[in-house]
Amino acid sequence: MFSSRKTDPFFAALLAIAEHVQKAMHYADDYKVQSVADLKEVSITLKKFETEGDDMIHDLISKLNTSFMTPIEREDILQLAIKMDDILDGIEHFAANLEMFSLTEIDEYVQKFMENIVKSSDEIVKAMELLAKKKLVQMRDHAVLIKEYERICDEVLRTSIKQLFIREKDPIRIIQFKDIYQLLEDTADHCQDVANTIETIIMRNA
Repeated sequence: MFSSRKTDPFFAALLAIAEHVQKAMHYADDYKVQSVADLKEVSITLKKFETEGDDMIHDLISKLNTSFMTPIEREDILQLAIKMDDILDGIEHFAANLEMFSLTEIDEYVQKFMENIVKSSDEIVKAMELLAKKKLVQMRDHAVLIKEYERICDEVLRTSIKQLFIREKDPIRIIQFKDIYQLLEDTADHCQDVANTIETIIMRNA
């Protein structure tokens, strides 16, 4: 069905977006926050990642608008790109709120969320590499893993909020942490949206 000789420019663009998201996620996860100044730096850097991501989406949309033929449905290419961009938006929003609340201490729940979202970003890159090679069926394993990481994040959200009400007495901190946990769960949901789109593409094209 596909010629497998060279990478399609649309698949190359999707892979570049996936790698950009992965880079942002690893940056956010690896950065060791010690002070409020660190929070500002992380927030500024992730805002740059988000802006660059928006530019990549814009370029892809321009390409879609001027291209007569696409390797898979236009709407699937666009959905994949937008859902990946939502992950970037989510993590940027999370960092901005950490800075806004001056929350320099990261608890085990935030770490667990981040660990699973980072793993999801790694799986998205692997899936996009397979898409670039037109190995659609093999993408399914990565979609399944992403959904599993999102399921873990669901559990983390329930546990974290339950523990928050047990151990935190300050109502303001309860509001702040609940907000942070919810933003991370939303970001995990965006990863799952990418997995769902991957499954749609496999169903339509494989």
